[in-house]
Amino acid sequence: MLPLAGGALAGEAKKLGLDPENTLYIDLKNNCRVVVKMLPDVAPKHVARIKKLAREGFYDGVIFHRVIDGFMAQTGDPTGTGMGGSKYPDLPAEFSNVPFDRGVVGMARAMDPNSANSQFFIMFKPGHFLYGKYPVWGKVVKGMECVDGIARGEPPLNPDKMLKVRVAADVDKD
Repeated sequence: MLPLAGGALAGEAKKLGLDPENTLYIDLKNNCRVVVKMLPDVAPKHVARIKKLAREGFYDGVIFHRVIDGFMAQTGDPTGTGMGGSKYPDLPAEFSNVPFDRGVVGMARAMDPNSANSQFFIMFKPGHFLYGKYPVWGKVVKGMECVDGIARGEPPLNPDKMLKVRVAADVDKD
């Protein structure tokens, strides 16, 4: 587990060799932090949306509503039903050649490829069948053990939630 108290993580993104403006911190239970390297060169509109929502506090307190063992953990719906999204319009698809490996973060969507909004998922294991069907916007670079500890279910009986989600540049002060 990664300590969150005080300034223990000040400058964490830079210490990991990451651009703080394109690094996302997702704080979970038990003082566990997931560090995501965002990929603006792969999915610029999706990264911009995630950063905008994080900066608005949109993701704070949102549950993981769909967590399938051996597949992925999905979150980002403030209603917790899997049907909700943000107040912003849906995004056009930004498919890439980035493989859906363990720790990859992709944007969830409905049947329409251009329907991603605020929901996203983190891969527990590779899911190469998703290639070319969902936008990839990030990769977990630290804290995957936190993701592995998320309660399973659709929805889980006692769902875990994102306590706080922030862009590293807004948190890290050198």
